[in-house]
Order: sequence, then C-alpha cells, then structure tokens
Amino acid sequence: MASDKFDSLGVSPWVLRQIQKLGLKSPTPIQKHCIPKILAGQDCVGAAKTGSGKTFAFALPILQKLAEDPRSYFALILTPTHELAHQISEQFAVAGQPMGCRVCVITGGTDQLYESQRLMNRPHVVVAMPGRLADHLTGCNTISFRGLQYLVIDEADRMLEGGFDEHLQTISKFLPEKRQNLFFSATIRPCVTASEVFPLHPEVFQWSEDAQVVTVDTLDQRYILCAEYDRDQVLVETLRNFREQHKSASVIIFTNTKKDCQLLSMTLNEIGFSNVCLHGFMRQRERVAALAQFKSSHVKTLIATDVASRGLDIPAVELVLNHRLPKFPNEYVHRVGRTARAGRNGLAISIFRFPRDLEFLAQIEDTIKTKLKEMPVDQRMVERIFMQVSVTKREAEIKLDNKDFEERKSNYRRIKWLQEGRDPEKEEARFQREKKARIAARKEEFRQKRKKPSEMSLFTDERFDKVRNGAKKKKIMSGETIKIEK
Repeated sequence: MASDKFDSLGVSPWVLRQIQKLGLKSPTPIQKHCIPKILAGQDCVGAAKTGSGKTFAFALPILQKLAEDPRSYFALILTPTHELAHQISEQFAVAGQPMGCRVCVITGGTDQLYESQRLMNRPHVVVAMPGRLADHLTGCNTISFRGLQYLVIDEADRMLEGGFDEHLQTISKFLPEKRQNLFFSATIRPCVTASEVFPLHPEVFQWSEDAQVVTVDTLDQRYILCAEYDRDQVLVETLRNFREQHKSASVIIFTNTKKDCQLLSMTLNEIGFSNVCLHGFMRQRERVAALAQFKSSHVKTLIATDVASRGLDIPAVELVLNHRLPKFPNEYVHRVGRTARAGRNGLAISIFRFPRDLEFLAQIEDTIKTKLKEMPVDQRMVERIFMQVSVTKREAEIKLDNKDFEERKSNYRRIKWLQEGRDPEKEEARFQREKKARIAARKEEFRQKRKKPSEMSLFTDERFDKVRNGAKKKKIMSGETIKIEK
C-alpha cells in the first residue's frame, strides 16, 4: 500500500477525526497492513516490534464496525497482565469516546461482585485476563458472548504457549464459532498460528515486520560483566552514575521474582534511590497507584517483574536495567522494548555473570540479530559500596520476613485452591513435593548442561579479552574458582 495516510485504509470520517485528535499523523506499518484486512472481515495475525502501534491496529477497525452495528459484548480482548488490560481499555475509551463506547475491565484484584455488576451493564468491549473471566462465565449465566464479533488475543505468543490453556478452553465454550480472530504480539511463534483452542480461518491474513533486527534502531543495548556476589553493587553503581547525568530520567529495573522485586525496591529506597515496585503479589489498587506515580513522573524509578515487560506504553522511559536476566531470550526483547518507543532514543543495560551467562548472551544476540556493547563501570566504586549495599539488603530481608512475605504467597495459593473446590492442605503438601522435585530437576539439568568456560561459544569473543586476560584465576561464582586461560 503506497499511501502513508489513514484515509487510504478505509476508515470512517469520524475515526479520521479522532485519529487527528489523538495526534496520530500517519499509520505505522502494522496499522497500514492490518486495518484494511480487519475491516474486510479477515482473521489476522500481526507481529511487530514493541511500540509500533499494535493496539490501534485492532482498536480502530473494531470501533468503526461497532459504530455501524452497536451491540453489547461486541469485542473481547484477552491479555496476560492487569496493567496491559487497563492500558488497552483506556485506549478504547479514548478512541471510542465520540460514539460512547462502553468498556469493561475484568482482571481480578478487585471485588468479583463489582466486576459482575459492570459486566451486567452490557459493555461494548470487554478487556479481560483469562482466569478471572473464566470464573465469571462458569459462576453465573447472566453473561452471553453469543453475539461476539471480535476476539482479540494480545501478546499472543505468551497467551497461547500453554500456560493459559485451561482458562482459554473454558472461555472458548462460551464464544460463537463465527467471529473474527485477531492475534497480535511483538513476536510470533508456531503456537500462535497453530492454536487448537482458538483455531484460525484457513485464509487468515498474516503480517510480520520485515526486519533483520528485532529491536528498534534508536535503542542502545549494553552489557555489564560481574561476579555472582556483586550483582547488586554493580546495579547500584550503574544507577548512581546514570542519575548523575540524567537526574530527571525515568528508569525501569527488571528482576525475575516477586520477592527479588520487593527486596530490591526496599534496598534502593534505603540507599536513597526513591522508587516504586510492581509485582504480582501487590493488591490491584497498589499496582495501579505505583504505575500512576511512575507514569506521571512523580517517582522516576520503577522496579518490576515481567508483569511490566509487555505492552505497557510509557513513552518517556530513558533506561531499562536488567538486574536479573529473563528466562527466555524473547522476553529480553519485550523488556528492552519499554524504552526507545515512538522514535525516541533509549538505553538498555543488562548485567551478565562472567562466564556463566555467556551462553544466554549468545542466545539473546542471535534473537535480536545484533551484538551488545560493553557498558563501562567503575570497579573501585563497586568495591567501595560493597559493604553498604550488602548490609542494607540484609536488613531489607529481615524486614520482609517480618511482613510474612512467604505466608502471603501461601495464602494466595490457598485462596486459589478453595475457589477451585480443592482441599488446600492436600494441595499444599503436593505443591511442596513438586517444588522439591522441580528444584532437584533444575539442578540436575544445570549440572548436565554446564560447560567449561572454554567450551562456551562467546568465550573467545574479543569483547571479553580484558576479562579473560586480567588474571589467571578469577572468582566467578560463589564458592568456585575457575582457571582463565590466556
């Protein structure tokens, strides 16, 4: 399609006026290719880099069709996180304001009766997380999606990889077979196009951004090498140095677990880096408040798990810091996609343990089709703050134990089992047995896959010459000394 204007995509005049109010000047590639196909009634699978306007690629045609045939429960959008659900609902509400679009968010974290009342108000668009929507559909018979026209799966690669299948299968029983399926994500895997839960039409339109590099050109991607024992100190020194040069910049720091997220937030607050955290054990009002503080720049630093890695549109984030690496390379793409959005410049820094994480670094670089550059860090400063950071973190751990963090985790599990009609005592015993088995399996898997440094694909990379040749022996992991060959 040659034209770079929205009016060439077949959208209505009122949609064009609303697009202008929203400040959208020209369609992004995914909007240019997918909007006409959606308006033509085709199933659609779209993949593009983060920050490329995927939400409006499906929201605008849905709103146009809704204006032509206004009815309740017209579209259902399924998302993996609370934050993304609320963001999508806001974009639908703003874009659909001229035609009075009613949007309902169903994510849990609030009173289920309140959500039921909102559903019974017959909204046009329902934005939901699968688990909570499945609870509503199986718990009452007052909601009907039989007239549904559109099913949207946002972040489709995560939603359809298997973790949500039980809830998605429940939801599918309440949906009509005749509908349009729209699957969108930053990355498309085989599980998306071959979904058994929500099968696509044989003539589905598929579009993927034709780019060798998965991340945007305006993103500067860096790495820092560290030992196992000084990761926190390296993070603090990197953040301190960045703050000296960019006092008002917004920063997102990613870590892996809820407990790590809470600990790191408490530690940095004590050291003097004011921040808010975002993880799955926070109550919904706490999560909304934390995100609002960060979006409004009232607080400049957000510590988060991967609940913040997908879909969140916060254009002004200047730095993404990976305190702990994600489990999979494609999750790295989603994390660093929180910066350098909408043509802006951004910086992403990831902390790697040398040589333990070299294989994962190789996988990331293979995924993004580019090589990361080293970020200099003052090792003398890292050594100077070692004791301060270590003691502060230990004090935070003691406080966290006093807050019964582990008990809260247990309570979440028990509530879920009770809602499912299962015996919480038996389930807890089974959970602990399976947990021990998983830990043992991971240790054995790591032992079998563990390579000597010289066998790692990036070990001889010239970027690491200084580290390899710095000393004949270097402590890499806690309790272990390995020989560094010159």
